[in-house]
Amino acid sequence: MNPTANVDVARAVEPHEVGNALEWEPRVGEASWWQTRQSRESLVEWLLGLFTDPGAGLTRDKTRRRGLGKLLDWLESQPGETWQDRWMASGADDAGFEWTDLALQGRGTPKSHWRDELATGLVLLVAGQAIRPSYPWLLRQRVTVMLTESRAASDPDAFHRLEQLAQHATPTARSDALNKLTWIVIRKGGLVGDITVGDCIELTAALEEHHFRGSAGRPLFYALLKGTGVLPASAPLRLRALRIEGRRSVEQIVDAYGIECRAVRDLLVEYFTERAPELDHVSLRSIARNLCRLFWRDLEIHHPGIELLRLTPEVAQAWKERLAFIRDAQGHPVRPRVNFRSELVFVRAFYQDIARWAADDPAPWVAPCPIKANECATKKSRSGVKPRMDQRTRTQLPLLPALLRAVDRQRKDAEARITAARATPAGGRFLVAGEEFERCGFGQARRVYVTEASAGRRRNLTHEEEAAFWSWATVEVLRHTGIRIEEMLELTHQSFIAYTLPTTGEVVPMLQVAPSKTDSERLLLVSPELAEVLTAVIFRVRAGNAALPLVSAYDVFEQTWSPPMPFLFQRRYGTEDRPLTRSYIRECLVATSQSAQITVAGDPLEWRPHDFRRIFVTDAIRSGLPPHIAAKICGHAALDTTMGYTAIYPEDVISHHRAFIARRRSDRPSEEYRDLTATEWNEFLAHFELRKVALGTCGRDYATPCQHENACVRCPLLLVDPAQMPRLQEIHANLVDRLREARDQGWLGEVAAIETTMAAAAQKLEAMRERAAQPSTVHLGMPDFRRNAGRSSAEPETPPTASGPL
Repeated sequence: MNPTANVDVARAVEPHEVGNALEWEPRVGEASWWQTRQSRESLVEWLLGLFTDPGAGLTRDKTRRRGLGKLLDWLESQPGETWQDRWMASGADDAGFEWTDLALQGRGTPKSHWRDELATGLVLLVAGQAIRPSYPWLLRQRVTVMLTESRAASDPDAFHRLEQLAQHATPTARSDALNKLTWIVIRKGGLVGDITVGDCIELTAALEEHHFRGSAGRPLFYALLKGTGVLPASAPLRLRALRIEGRRSVEQIVDAYGIECRAVRDLLVEYFTERAPELDHVSLRSIARNLCRLFWRDLEIHHPGIELLRLTPEVAQAWKERLAFIRDAQGHPVRPRVNFRSELVFVRAFYQDIARWAADDPAPWVAPCPIKANECATKKSRSGVKPRMDQRTRTQLPLLPALLRAVDRQRKDAEARITAARATPAGGRFLVAGEEFERCGFGQARRVYVTEASAGRRRNLTHEEEAAFWSWATVEVLRHTGIRIEEMLELTHQSFIAYTLPTTGEVVPMLQVAPSKTDSERLLLVSPELAEVLTAVIFRVRAGNAALPLVSAYDVFEQTWSPPMPFLFQRRYGTEDRPLTRSYIRECLVATSQSAQITVAGDPLEWRPHDFRRIFVTDAIRSGLPPHIAAKICGHAALDTTMGYTAIYPEDVISHHRAFIARRRSDRPSEEYRDLTATEWNEFLAHFELRKVALGTCGRDYATPCQHENACVRCPLLLVDPAQMPRLQEIHANLVDRLREARDQGWLGEVAAIETTMAAAAQKLEAMRERAAQPSTVHLGMPDFRRNAGRSSAEPETPPTASGPL
């Protein structure tokens, strides 16, 4: 069976969620039915005739008679018109396991067999439909005989047919499916053919709340009902379609936040209705959460009675301060909101959209936006994203071969372990790659478990082999194609297309990639390496059958189910085939990253699905692929997006720049590249000799005169030498004496000049102290300029040949 779902109804809802189809509502429980209205004599006669053999004289039958009598004695003492009324009035349904304590109250010290007799009598009442306990009570019991007798008494032929149809499943899964159907029949009454989709939803919700973990997700009981035609044709083919939330109308989305002002509620409904066609459903609900809960509902809570979008500066500022922090149930700040500015963008866009639409349809809701443009600017936070992504790509690209070797080795090792384990009997030991394992007993789920001989740790080899294979397939497909993870998961057996080259007539395989972000399909050439990987995937999924199983995939963005399709990335999950999910792929890659043990600066490197897309684009452009071709292959609508993925190495930039210089030199006049004369070379070296002054080094440019007439103390281009600090201190002391003399003599012009010089001297003294406090420089072995220049003032040497203009 291959259950699927092609409808929007996807889960059991709370009573206030009235938007789902009424056909999925469970049957209303009957207040009274003929079994529960019988008198005691008629009920006993009917139940004993149904569940006992008077002529056999079996001990079991005697126990059932005594238990039924004691239980009816107790129920008769309870108020009510029917046996169901008396059962509910007794409180036994709420007592769960301890219901027998209520029946034994006031009877002194109970004997050990009294509880067993009462439980046996209850089996007859439940199996005979005299009472219908609630799901919480039923799911807490472990009375297998109750379920068996109920199947035999209520609808034995139907249960027998369903059991035969479930022979392909494991005994555990088959028993679980029959038990769930029996619970529905016990609780709702009627036959198996009367079960509805709403009954299945109600049971699933009860299992999630009251039963052990994972029981609600076992879908075989629903698949049996769907496969035998019990459920209508409009019912989803998969139980998961009933458990996963589907699309909700705009009214349902807005009403879920409990907005009190009806006018604002209607405005938001109209706004989201206008925006819905251009957004996927998840994005629409995300924006609704921001505007309805974080914005307007927050204002209503803190400012009761607010009805207008025109906010005072005080109200707007208080709202921004509350939004800046994630808060607990009591409203206390827990931590800063990371995407605070992004949340402000949605509110600002809301005000701007209303103002823009008012030009065509004047409305009273136009109001000044309480958020300024600079408050939601994200340029600063986003400026570091590209460098971080580029650095990550540069780090991962040379390590990609190591990852490929790791995933291939991991896949082969996992396959070798599970092959050896399957050939080993339970309790036997086997050795693989130097590791010794002991085979555990054969389980009903057909999974292979072993125990490590050294550590004693139990391992699920089936799960390890699956994860290793899909990790290898994911890495290979993503690195060869550069497609997105959602595009990879949407590949089907029908994605392969044979393309005939118009020039040579050669037939080449192409891979058709379904639309993703740009809503435009594209074709990719299937290389021999990629073809080998896809062949291995198809061979695994087909599992010896003629065709791939047809399964339905759930679109997490649009919250809809696809029609049944032969998806390549699918696996067997329990009793049904399911497409792989994004979360499962990420879990596999996390496990692969840990086992590969690839580290950067001592930290383990984690590989993510989108990393391979950036690596693919970078490697393609580095190899000479034009960027506009790379954009088409990647499905980018804008070339800037493709270049944003590209992390070009610095040596690539250098090599391209050197090639540009070479081309430029070949186009320029040759006389610009003449050799230097001795005079020009001596003049060039003399400039650097004149830069050395008493207090340090002058930092003026070549061929520029001194603009301060050698007043170096005032010059900002002076690079002070800490070794000359005593000289500068002496100059500063002399300036103090001169300043005192100038003031005494009334030389006001001299006073101003000396004060300027003293201020510059004080700054340079401070600079000297800072340089002196810094760690001493380390000689790096750089060549000495004067030694290489080889200049002599008496007889200048021939200058070296210049390779370009000065």
